[in-house]
Amino acid sequence: MIKITKKDGTLEDYNEQKIINAVNKSSRRVMINLSDNDYAEICSMVWEKIVEHDTSEIDICEMHNIVESSLDEFHPAIAKSYRDYRNYKKDFVHMLDKVYQKSQSIRYIGDTSNANTDSALVSTQRSLIYNELNSELYKKFFLNVEERQAAKDGYIYIHDRSARLDSINCCLFDISNVLNGGFEMGNVWYNEPKTLDVAFDVISDVAMSAASQQYGGFTLPRIDTVLTKYAKLSYEKYYEEYLDIVSFVDIKDKELKADDYATKKVYRDMEQGFQSWEYRFNTVGSSRGDYPFIATSFGVGTSKFEQMVTEAILKVRMGGQGKTGLKKPVLFPKLTFLYDENLHGEGKQLEYLFDIAIDCSSKSMYPDFLSLSGDGYIPSIYKKYGKVISLMGCRASLSPWFERGGMHPLDENDVPVFEGRHNLGAISLHLPMILAKARHENKDFYELLDYYLELIRQLHIKTRDFLGEKKASTNPLGFCQGGFLNGNLKPDDKIKSLLKPMTMSFGITALNELQYLYNKKTLVEDNGFALEVMQYINKKIEQFKEEDKILYAIYATPGESLAGLQVEQFRKKYGIIEGVSDRAYVSNSFHCGVWEDITPIQKQDYEKQFWDLFNGGKIQYCKYPIAYNKLAQKTLVRRAMKMGFYEGLNLSLSYCEECGHEQLDMDVCPKCGSELVTKIDRMNGLTKTAHVKLVKLRETP
Repeated sequence: MIKITKKDGTLEDYNEQKIINAVNKSSRRVMINLSDNDYAEICSMVWEKIVEHDTSEIDICEMHNIVESSLDEFHPAIAKSYRDYRNYKKDFVHMLDKVYQKSQSIRYIGDTSNANTDSALVSTQRSLIYNELNSELYKKFFLNVEERQAAKDGYIYIHDRSARLDSINCCLFDISNVLNGGFEMGNVWYNEPKTLDVAFDVISDVAMSAASQQYGGFTLPRIDTVLTKYAKLSYEKYYEEYLDIVSFVDIKDKELKADDYATKKVYRDMEQGFQSWEYRFNTVGSSRGDYPFIATSFGVGTSKFEQMVTEAILKVRMGGQGKTGLKKPVLFPKLTFLYDENLHGEGKQLEYLFDIAIDCSSKSMYPDFLSLSGDGYIPSIYKKYGKVISLMGCRASLSPWFERGGMHPLDENDVPVFEGRHNLGAISLHLPMILAKARHENKDFYELLDYYLELIRQLHIKTRDFLGEKKASTNPLGFCQGGFLNGNLKPDDKIKSLLKPMTMSFGITALNELQYLYNKKTLVEDNGFALEVMQYINKKIEQFKEEDKILYAIYATPGESLAGLQVEQFRKKYGIIEGVSDRAYVSNSFHCGVWEDITPIQKQDYEKQFWDLFNGGKIQYCKYPIAYNKLAQKTLVRRAMKMGFYEGLNLSLSYCEECGHEQLDMDVCPKCGSELVTKIDRMNGLTKTAHVKLVKLRETP
């Protein structure tokens, strides 16, 4: 009696029926029908080979080899089918083993690849482990061989592999449309809020629920205008409340005092509402295991309550949260101040709000400032149509989509719409590697670049088609309750009809390293080749847009952990090259190297040359070594606004957890000597908080 030794070491009796079953599956996969005589012949061939081994126990791997050898003699096509399936199972076991090892690392060591997750939490660990499995399944089953090889080598980077087939990417959520008239969430009907305090609560519920059904940034655009509707309702309530209270008393200027009473009560509601948002968005994890990247924009509303919203947001943020004497700013919601020179310029109506915003940014690093009246794409839309293009999270922005004409205006009266739209994913090019490959293989750089651009293009098309088959019930607040443009589908409807106005991004990293590899000069010394490449890519993507009728966009990738990964990938293929792969990270998009000895003004001027070549999203930021020199910060932000920038202030703020002392940068508190210091630093356009005693953050690449 022959025994078979299984992979787990157990023994099993030799069973010809198992061979017949396996051969049957293999033959059917190649459309070959076998007779009983065929199976008998194969089993006979297998048995003869077993007898030749002259043993009573055969290892299962050797058994597979015997079957394969017999099938090679009987029918090579069936043998290949059997071998492919066997290798497939091996690959799957290898994949699961990799996921297991990663899961153990997440559980006992942690994960720092995303600055927006706390891997110490059980819920986050579950999400990270699921993401690891999902990422491997995506690579195994969704990518073809060419795509998988390009991603493995590092010529392209597919962002958010673990989530990109589940849902949409970053968005501008149309919260006004959802709230208007009421909506359904979680099988419960929500009536539209009738007061400001309720509006704050409901909006935070919606934001947390909707943000957990996607990945990337979740923006509530023009929140000053959104909240004004409910501020007016509360004002009317408080106004009548005051008159009721004093109805029996003869008070002079009763209406004037009622106005003062109601206004103060509304402002207090705003303060408490924003404070509740800061607590919730920074402490309550979403169902996907992270703190959602919730952002909001504001600043150009001129009415009484719109101005009040802007002021309250800024003052609550710079006041910080925490114990008395130990307050420090939080990260979410990320704040974007919308700047219009005609409103916020010197001597203008809302200049005081800009001053508060500068004060707030010097204390908490936010808000960032988005120019609506300078040069470039976003200001041009604002000046022509009066439409604001808020940023989706940290920097991504939307291409125009016109209400009647779609990608192009139908006529001179057609206007673009931005709120309620979203992105469907980003894939980044690694340009230095493509140039290195071209030189190594003696090929034309642009020929290779075309290959990888086409690869990304086809992957975007495939992803869009895949997502279009998903049902509206996967994100009911967006697709059924109006959070997304035309999002009034029934739960079982497919979402394909809603995807035309959505963008798909081609990301760009390491232009500085590309230029240096080309002629050993940084972007500060010479940016000619990098500009030439970006102009070429822009023309190519414009061609793709017209041919595919898809809103492709070019995105200045915020690398985060990718900045280090790309160096590792480059070194593996092409070694360590000075100025290209000899640092621990590559530069982000078109940014000058952080090691360059240049002034903030020079940095603005150098990066301005690339600004209009990244209309799918970009940011310009400078690190200010001058401690709280608000005049310098204000001057440079105004300059950035005239240039049409989305501008951020990078200050490396530090706070002592023992005595509350704060300053721009410290590892040890100079006041009490404590090493328990919290540092808030910007990483690649995102933000990171860390206890210095536990983590030392490197300077932003």
